[in-house]
Amino acid sequence: MTRQPADNLNKQRFDEIVLPHLADALSLARWLTGNAVDGEDVVQEAAIRAYTAIATFRDGSAKAWLLTIVRNTAFSWLRKNRPKALLVTDDAAIFEQAQYDGPSPEAALIAKADTRSVQDAIAALPIAYREIIVLREIDELSYREIADVTGLPLGTVMSRLSRARGLLLERLGGAVRKQGAA
Repeated sequence: MTRQPADNLNKQRFDEIVLPHLADALSLARWLTGNAVDGEDVVQEAAIRAYTAIATFRDGSAKAWLLTIVRNTAFSWLRKNRPKALLVTDDAAIFEQAQYDGPSPEAALIAKADTRSVQDAIAALPIAYREIIVLREIDELSYREIADVTGLPLGTVMSRLSRARGLLLERLGGAVRKQGAA
């Protein structure tokens, strides 16, 4: 039996590990950079980095691994291209402690709002909150996976998610009240 050259094995691994998650990677990159063109540039660079590092991937979530690369690439791109656009905060005072059997009040409100309002509200969030809400609510990563992707402590992930949801509630709640008054 002949062995495949390393390049063929890397390409096969890349196809199996990375390609199924490219849509999620592009979604995250678009949210972090603020537009599709920049997001595509970030994903292209992240894909090259992922291909180069494909041999280092071990068991675990391929999606979380790729999104970590995309996130790091996006922040490097933002530092280089938009140094004043990056705002990071550690608001560790707020934690999500309640468990809900059904959808949370935030989820119920978001479900009632139209898609454009939600997109605008998410886009208006500071990037530190935007990335957490996108990873959780759009990419459906667990808190632990988000902590792994972002390199943040679990408590900070929970805090930022809570704060992001609160900011979305304020923005969307105001829009809903305005629509009800009209």
